[in-house]
Amino acid sequence: MKTLNPQLSSLPTTIFTVMSALASEHEAINLGQGFPDTEGPRHLAEVAAASLLDGRNQYAPLTGLPELREAVARSNSRFHCLTIDPVREVVVTSGATEALAACFAALLQPGDEVVIIEPAYDTYLPIIRLLGAVPRLVRLTPPEWSLPREELAAAFGPKTKAIVLNSPMNPTGKVFTREELDFIAGLVAQHDTYAICDEVYEHLTFGAPHIPLMTLPNMRDRCFRIGSAGKSFSMTGWKVGYITASAPLASIVAKAHQNLTFATPPNLQRAVAAGLEQDTSYFTTLAEDMRLRRDILASGLREIGFDVLPCNGTYFLTADISRLGSIVQSGEDDIAWCKRMTQEAGVALIPVSAFYDAAGGPPPRNLVRFAFCKKPDILEQAVTRLSDRIARG
Repeated sequence: MKTLNPQLSSLPTTIFTVMSALASEHEAINLGQGFPDTEGPRHLAEVAAASLLDGRNQYAPLTGLPELREAVARSNSRFHCLTIDPVREVVVTSGATEALAACFAALLQPGDEVVIIEPAYDTYLPIIRLLGAVPRLVRLTPPEWSLPREELAAAFGPKTKAIVLNSPMNPTGKVFTREELDFIAGLVAQHDTYAICDEVYEHLTFGAPHIPLMTLPNMRDRCFRIGSAGKSFSMTGWKVGYITASAPLASIVAKAHQNLTFATPPNLQRAVAAGLEQDTSYFTTLAEDMRLRRDILASGLREIGFDVLPCNGTYFLTADISRLGSIVQSGEDDIAWCKRMTQEAGVALIPVSAFYDAAGGPPPRNLVRFAFCKKPDILEQAVTRLSDRIARG
């Protein structure tokens, strides 16, 4: 039989699937996948449920229901002082993953280059390569995840079509500073290129302000800004995303979206519109609650010997296992260690090496990612399990 698409057939089972299956098998606490273990606001679920019964269950408009596009525009204005045309500059998608795919499809042709900052969310590279484009990889430097400016500048060239900027950043928890964003904006303008801005954790920052690249001088018409209801309202299963871009860019994104999913469930769109219209205190409380959970986990991990790296946003905390002594076996990498801790400690984590591509060289093998979007008592139980396992040596 003829071969299937080699770009897809060569992809391994994702580490998230592997670790979640292992967690289930060993009844482990799953701090691997980034989804909350509590439901989001009940009144939003009630809006979604009521909207199923209001007789408006046919196709939504291609670019999204007017009320959601208007809510996205108002949210941009309220939080970032961006003036957005809800009719021409907002496209609603079936999750941020589809939003990414639509932006890549709108921009890329075979041979185009895309700058990717590692460690990187694992969806970026497969989509880029499926479109025949070429990733140019640049690695942040742990433990501070500092931006290597010379390497980043060298990654841009005549074939560069875009850079992907994930801030707040999964898996590092980094929130890019104004100085770093200014440098990136300068490269984008210098090379006449675009920025696909994955900002799904925009409301989950802790003491470091999130600054959309789109708000910087001369960036308004070069940025695709992606948001996610799943992260902002703890409803990851709803898969509602939204793209903000200038009208010429948004019109092409809409054509890509038309040929991917066409439209997103209308009842969920109405609920997300209600979510975006909530008082600012909701978003402040959301971030404060996640900060508390981060601090519970970070404090517990430090007490039992982990080196905890800085985290100013997202759901995720990264820790260094290299100083844990005898619990890290000779020659054991982060993947093997995470699998063994799932089995022996009953806590499932994600090895950070999974967020690197082999084309960029050997990744760090001493870092693991914890998802802290769990109930405080679950985080405390996870720390206790790890502490007990470490005490046994």
